[in-house]
Amino acid sequence: MLAGVEVISIILEKFSEIERESPLEITLVQGISRGERMDYTIQKAVELGVHRIVPFKSLRTGVRLPPDRIERRLEHWRGVIHHACEQCGRNRVPSLSSIQSLDEILAAESFSLGAVLNPNGMVDISQLEPAPGPILLVIGPEGGLDDAEIEQLREASFLNLRLGPRVLR
Repeated sequence: MLAGVEVISIILEKFSEIERESPLEITLVQGISRGERMDYTIQKAVELGVHRIVPFKSLRTGVRLPPDRIERRLEHWRGVIHHACEQCGRNRVPSLSSIQSLDEILAAESFSLGAVLNPNGMVDISQLEPAPGPILLVIGPEGGLDDAEIEQLREASFLNLRLGPRVLR
């Protein structure tokens, strides 16, 4: 005994690994939103199982971060990712890329399926075939993507995907 405290020993005899990761390798390309909206989007994306998050500057992005605040914002988002992993019990922490432009993303990313969420999309999510490899999912900021961005993604063979008849806010 140590000053009235009993010492207890534990022997770990067996470890049962629980796999909680999605079999889908989804990279979320998310248009930067204002304040807590971006935090909430990142949190829910992590809880739903994305492997990586790439924030991007859309033509309709209302947030203008000065260069000295970009790294602080990225660190804040990494904290949101870690907390979301703890909350939902994920096995692996999704990575967070630096803020990029849509041109940079399309030049650098490889994927087997590219999709952009668009309330006017022609493909319903229920029509999708399983992707054999990495999936790149693009979602715009508040106000959605600009028509020029939708066209740029269409030209890059992205599906204009709709989730259903409702617009998510």
